[in-house]
Amino acid sequence: MTTIGEMGEDALIAAFAPRLPVTDSEILGPGDDAAVVAVDGDLVVSSDILVQDVHFRMDWSSPEDVGWRAAMQNLADIDAMGAVPTALQVTLAAPASLDADWVLRFADGLREACEPHGVGVVGGDLSGARDVIVSVTVLGETHGTEPITRADALPGQLVAVSAPLGAAAAGYVQLAEGREIDAESIGLFRRPRPRIGAGLEAALHGATALMDISDGLLRDAARIARASEVGIEILGADVPLHEGARLVAIELQVDPRPWALTGGEDHAMLAVFPRASMVPGGWTVVGETTDAFAGIRVDGEDPDRLGWDHFGA
Repeated sequence: MTTIGEMGEDALIAAFAPRLPVTDSEILGPGDDAAVVAVDGDLVVSSDILVQDVHFRMDWSSPEDVGWRAAMQNLADIDAMGAVPTALQVTLAAPASLDADWVLRFADGLREACEPHGVGVVGGDLSGARDVIVSVTVLGETHGTEPITRADALPGQLVAVSAPLGAAAAGYVQLAEGREIDAESIGLFRRPRPRIGAGLEAALHGATALMDISDGLLRDAARIARASEVGIEILGADVPLHEGARLVAIELQVDPRPWALTGGEDHAMLAVFPRASMVPGGWTVVGETTDAFAGIRVDGEDPDRLGWDHFGA
């Protein structure tokens, strides 16, 4: 085993940079003080972070899994604006004792996630740290269309999701209990597979508010409600449940609905549409907006829990 400390920064960059994905929008990529990227329309920017033993565990996820997740959750954030992702900046901080092969395989995971979407890694940084920390900044473009925010939903509109929910939470539960009941849901926890382009689809169908479900359907719906100053009523029976989550729940003899409502990390799209005829095929209506109350309710009741919160509130 060769560690990154033994290899050194310049040699490590020389080894992993050729494994990174490239993008047609790249004018100047890795190797200089900054990247240069062409943009069609407005520039859309987001960032996210993965911290070892907070967002991933080395014994649960391969380096490729970590690279995939780091890319995919950021691509979903650009899609959630109704925009198109084009490039990533990736910063990796790690202890000098980390196997250099881990970094190369991490780069492979980035490439596997990004190449099907034409997204490249155009730069970033390396640093030493006590644990492995991955920080990603993603760039996207609007192609001249208006971005869709969380703030323009109106009362009397329909709330919909782009895919069944709960798989990532079911995968987490299996890993935490050391069991494999459904391999697909474990895989979706390790490597979320949102349909990139669903956000743009929602925008083109007239969505008034849009975001991706990263912290749980209820918490993220509550964010739309707060930004748009409306209430959102979720109908629990209408929320689509991933079949793998259903199978895991049967085996564990638990109710799977909380996984779909509060589990998070599925990264499906959550959108508000003015009327039913505007909801794209394949989406599922799960509730509606209202001016009768503020915040979020499920079947007329205030939920006990909304979803993931980094600081436990």
